[in-house]
Amino acid sequence: MALILYQRDHCHLCDQALAALAAARAPAFESVFIDDDDALEARYGLRVPVLRDDARAAELDWPFDDERLRAFLHG
Repeated sequence: MALILYQRDHCHLCDQALAALAAARAPAFESVFIDDDDALEARYGLRVPVLRDDARAAELDWPFDDERLRAFLHG
């Protein structure tokens, strides 16, 4: 599983997503900030935070609760 959390600097929703990931005891993930990347900004700009599982090419858009997050991680 190769998890990536796409997020922005100074993003309260991103902070909430990080807290949800910690509460769900999610496996290690990479944080990628989209602020200075035009391609990522175009793809994720209005959607962040977004959790991506690169191995499955699956994405989970915010908002996600514990149930949705656990289903995504074990799906």
